[in-house]
Amino acid sequence: MKKIILASGSPRRQEYFRLLGLPFEVIPSPADESLEPNADPALAVKELAIRKLNAVREQNPDKEMPWIVGADTLISIDHKIFGKPKDRDHARNMLTSFQGQSHEVWSAVALFNGRKNTIDCVSVGSTVSFVPLSEAEIQWYLDTNEWEGAAGSYKIQGLAACFIKEIRGSYSSIVGLPLHEFYVMLRNNSYPFGG
Repeated sequence: MKKIILASGSPRRQEYFRLLGLPFEVIPSPADESLEPNADPALAVKELAIRKLNAVREQNPDKEMPWIVGADTLISIDHKIFGKPKDRDHARNMLTSFQGQSHEVWSAVALFNGRKNTIDCVSVGSTVSFVPLSEAEIQWYLDTNEWEGAAGSYKIQGLAACFIKEIRGSYSSIVGLPLHEFYVMLRNNSYPFGG
């Protein structure tokens, strides 16, 4: 199989690549992740995934990269977008906003096909519902440092699962890579599985 450049340092996305048996090389993207205020999360997350992919292409003009994948995850609630926390206080504010209610998680995956010189991209929305949390529970979670580098300041595949009473949608997308959509995208681009 042809090696895919993964324009992300996310351990979760790397785990999914290993699960699929895909040979890959990690080149974390230097892309600017800032967004316009009040951006549509479904479109914004696609923009970021493509921006990450293109930043890696531009940073490595002489490197052969027949396949590149960019991905991103955002959370939205009441039309407000939440990305990764800047610090512990920012993480506390996010978790306080989510507790006791539902929010949307949007993940996008973008695929560059070097043979065709095309980019395909899809975003997937899911809903996550948190139970009410006490300040002590939020402090306990913050002390784990699991919030660092995580969209919305939590990892559903970690201890934050204790706080989640329901999800509607794609679990893998909430983790950070919509596996079904990614597989279909590879298949539609004639990625040589087993080749």
